[in-house]
Formats: sequence, C-alpha cells, structure tokens
Amino acid sequence: MSSSKTQDETQKVQLVRVLEPQVGQRLDNFLIRQLKGVPRSRIYRLIRRGEVRVNKKRCKPERKLELGDQVRIPPYSGSSSPAPAKPSPALQTFLLDSILVENEQLLVINKPTGLAVHGGSGIQLGLIEALRQSKPEWAQLELAHRLDRETSGCLIIAKNTLFLKHIQREFKARTVKKNYLALVYGSWPETLVEIDAALEKSEIAAGERIVRVSDSGKPALTRFAVVERYRGATLVEAMPETGRTHQIRVHCQHAGHAIIGDSKYTGKMPKKEPCKARSLCLHAWKIEFSVPNSETLLKVQAPLNNHLQSLLDELNKSQ
Repeated sequence: MSSSKTQDETQKVQLVRVLEPQVGQRLDNFLIRQLKGVPRSRIYRLIRRGEVRVNKKRCKPERKLELGDQVRIPPYSGSSSPAPAKPSPALQTFLLDSILVENEQLLVINKPTGLAVHGGSGIQLGLIEALRQSKPEWAQLELAHRLDRETSGCLIIAKNTLFLKHIQREFKARTVKKNYLALVYGSWPETLVEIDAALEKSEIAAGERIVRVSDSGKPALTRFAVVERYRGATLVEAMPETGRTHQIRVHCQHAGHAIIGDSKYTGKMPKKEPCKARSLCLHAWKIEFSVPNSETLLKVQAPLNNHLQSLLDELNKSQ
C-alpha cells in the first residue's frame, strides 16, 4: 500500500514546504534526500532545466533553503532505492577516533583520504551517512562544507540548524580561515605567493566535473607559502580566499606545479617521480572559525594522514 502510494506520488508534481530541520540546506542536498534513488546527475539536470523551482523561481544547486520555501519537484522515477550502506564497525571506530573537536553544536573530523563526504553517483556510503548511523543522536548531522574525496583533513559537521546557518554565513562572508598542505612537483618559486585566476567548472561525464582557468569563470584567489623543499618536490601551504571547486588543485596546475598524486590535473608526468604517491597529496591542515555565543575563535589542526607523512619522511631521507 505504502509503496504504491510512493509510486503514485512520483508520477505527479509535488510541492514540498521547507521545515525547520531543513533550513540552511543546499537545494541539491535537499533534493537528494527527497528523490531517493534518482541519480545525482539527473537531479542536477532537473535543476538546470528549471523543472525544480523554489517559490516558483529557477534556482541554482547551491541555493540555501529558508523556512517556508516551497520547492516544486517534478515527476521522477527511482524512489525504491536502497537505504545507505551500513558502515562497518571498523569504519565507525576509525571515524570516531578521527574526531578532533566535538561540542553540542558541531564536530570537526580529520577526514580520511579516499572517503567521499556524501554518497551518490555510484558511491553507496559517504562520511556523513556513516556518521549519522554511528550514534542515534547524530541522525540529523549536516555537512557544513565539503572536501574532495581524495583530500584529507579538517571537515566541519553541524549538529543543529543554528550552527549550520551560522557557519554557512561565515563561509559566504569568507571569514573562515583555511590552511592546506600540498606536496607539489618541482621547485615552487619563493616569489609565487598568490594566484589570482578565475575558474570555470564544466561536467565531462555523469556527475564528473572538470575545472579550468578561464577569464569567463568565477574569481578565485589562493595564497601560497613554501614550507619545505625536497629533491623534485615542494611542500607548500595553500590558503584559499575563495572556495571554488578544485581551486587549490587547479591553481597549482596553472602554476606548473601540480599536486603529486592528482591524476585529474597533473597532465604529463615527469620522467622521474620524486616519490610514489597512492593518493592526492592535499591535506586540509588547519581551520579557524567563530561559533555562536562565543567571542573566541575555534582553531583546529588535523595531523597528516599516514600516507602523506610517510612520503615526507621518504623525501627527507633522500635529501
């Protein structure tokens, strides 16, 4: 009975009112939860074509929903998708051990490399789905921002709507301070302390995005500082002033010093590899932000993952 009702609902336009727990969610994330089983790529097409509307207006995927917004959802298929995969006890333990800070408003976790922040596009289980299943009181956790699947390091998770809205405003105002460590090919010039190059994003396959430097793109600024030099590689600190998709990776490529382990943006590989990386050598090292009802900034630092640390140790020995 309930399944046939669900099937009937998918055959007609739905108007869904945004409730308090959904305030502050991005439109794409809201739809992913509403349209269970519909591929992420199709959801983005529905938004682009204007078939999904908020208060009768076309919107972009990143549009933040407000209390009382009316979301138009067109007919769709695929509502019988399975629930998110259940995290293994080992993964749950690993993630719990990776929590750097926790209070009644938020978590900051040291995200492992190789784990997507959320499921979709062939990914059955992401970090947020795993965390929601780890404790009953975490069922409503929300991502405050994102990191690439291959990137490790500081990731903020909101426990309630108040903090989620607060931190999203902070990201929008660019008051959240983020410091990354990137191991790049070659000798990074000491004088290259800033890259100001607009970035344009395009989709090359279902759900797969590529970003390139383009005058017609969105403004993007990253500041850099050399941390350590090695034979054939440099460890740099990257401080993005904007938050574009793949920003640090593309800016490093644009400078002629792609990040080691970046199969998407490296291009032609050097004849002699300085080290053998199994994954992207990009780590969200530090993050600093404000929290509601506090005058003190929260400063968090994430230890390097074992793979990146072992590469640096190897490079040190070969000096």
